Amino acid sequence: MLLLEHDAKEIARDKGVRIPQGVFVARDTVGDLDLLGRGPWVVKAQVGVGGRGKAGGVGFADTPDAVAAFIRANADATIKGHRIAGFRVEEKVSFRHEVYLSFMVDAASRGIRLLLSAQGGVDVEANAHQADAMLTAVAPPGLGALVAAGENLIPALPEALRAPVRSAVAALAQMFLALDATLLEVNPLFVLADGSWVAGDMKLGVDESAFARQPALEAAVRARPDAYPEANFKLDHDFDYVRINPHGQIGLLTTGAGLSMMLIDEMLQAGRQPFNFCDVRTGLLRGSPQRLIDVLRQFTQGDEISVVFVNIFAGITDLGEFADLLLQALDAVPELEVPVVARLIGNNFEGAKARLARSGRPITLEMELDKALRLAVAQVGAAA
Repeated sequence: MLLLEHDAKEIARDKGVRIPQGVFVARDTVGDLDLLGRGPWVVKAQVGVGGRGKAGGVGFADTPDAVAAFIRANADATIKGHRIAGFRVEEKVSFRHEVYLSFMVDAASRGIRLLLSAQGGVDVEANAHQADAMLTAVAPPGLGALVAAGENLIPALPEALRAPVRSAVAALAQMFLALDATLLEVNPLFVLADGSWVAGDMKLGVDESAFARQPALEAAVRARPDAYPEANFKLDHDFDYVRINPHGQIGLLTTGAGLSMMLIDEMLQAGRQPFNFCDVRTGLLRGSPQRLIDVLRQFTQGDEISVVFVNIFAGITDLGEFADLLLQALDAVPELEVPVVARLIGNNFEGAKARLARSGRPITLEMELDKALRLAVAQVGAAA
């Protein structure tokens, strides 16, 4: 998951990385701007996607009134479908040069990929096609190896950038590793006239599975439940649930991350919009219907959901027990009045079939995945 820039920078500051002084301002207030000094300021919409600058999510202001005007004008805006979670107001940095620097997990190479360019800023992607504009190396996940990889790239930079970039590589590589991060991108990394550097903008991708050993990351996520709803859901319920499209037509109660993603692709190709991604984990579906209830309650927020598609690959989990839990969950969420298409694979399928049939509920049971998917898609068409 991607942290808001403000949260990423505050964590970076605690790790000793120099960042511009700034404060977080909620959408509905201009906050206490006296903390910033005299200005000028940069006002940045906080949203978990890139490209906000070109989407109008970044403004410049010389007075508190101008800061407040920008916030009020953009408080209800969205960027790439994501509602702005607030604003970071920070001091404008006087710099001499903009550099691009990032670290990211590269699973295919089984290492960490370092990307470096002397041409940073908002046009870094446009410049990347130029010969030698983007330098890259892959290293094992260790501080010494990452620093050494950076040392191999730095000689290709202009002389004036080498010392500050060398310092930045060491500091940011250490931060990346210390946080179990998946991505740390600084663009621009400002090089100042005195040869020092400042992280002008930052993207920090983190692994939710590492929160148990990363209390600072968990605290940041807990502090903004509205900005990180899926991460907070996983912390509270111990399984993955992500809303994909608030206007989705099919609610997914599924297990297996890869299989669930495949189902989403198939539905999109069929011209239907899935409401969510879900990996409910059948190994923990025993004795209590609470996990199923948690998912079904999420579906009540989808005004256009016309069918629930259940896909459970249960292995040794007793499907008869799962069927009982599903029926209990449906009883607990009576406001969800839509048909259910269920594909169940595992132990005691016949027991599950008998239980669901006796319930009298509008539940269609189908063992073959392709047929079950077609039935769910057809339900959307019937309801439309």
